[in-house]
Amino acid sequence: MGAIGVFDSGVGGLSVLREIRRELPGESLLYVADSAHAPYGDKPAAFVIERSHALADFLIQQGATSLVVACNTATAVAIDALRATHTVPIIGVEPAVKPAVEQTRAGVVGVLTTSRTAMSARFSKLLVRYGGATRIAVQPCPGWVELVERGDLDGREVEGRVREYVQPLLDQGADVLVLGCTHYSF
Repeated sequence: MGAIGVFDSGVGGLSVLREIRRELPGESLLYVADSAHAPYGDKPAAFVIERSHALADFLIQQGATSLVVACNTATAVAIDALRATHTVPIIGVEPAVKPAVEQTRAGVVGVLTTSRTAMSARFSKLLVRYGGATRIAVQPCPGWVELVERGDLDGREVEGRVREYVQPLLDQGADVLVLGCTHYSF
């Protein structure tokens, strides 16, 4: 039996890998953190597609019989191209807009995401599909992935960067925030 191959633009996908391990403790897992090319969120779509193909090909060569794209940006930009060229099942991650819309009481949801995800057609379709009457405020967060990749998870700089992007969403009345990048949970 083959392994589940998991990849992300860096260490953010470890949050997804942890949940896969918790849910499927007997499965073999392969993980690639493409930290050398992180972050994907500010790169051209063609670059994200090329890297996603390279990582998918590598994981399949290593014995993966299914793939998890543990990166919101790679899912938004590249998952359709991956599915068109690979025969293994491919699962992606997307910002949790649907449950956020179900939970809001104020009717305003804030989504913290990468610039590339925010610009993607797939993300726009997600907002239309699940947004309904809810106002969804989208906030790209340049610099957050780099902080996580460097291991800077607390302190003044981190608090300032978080406040810089979260406060405008709170000021708009958001009572539910979505972390639209696997790095952001760190």
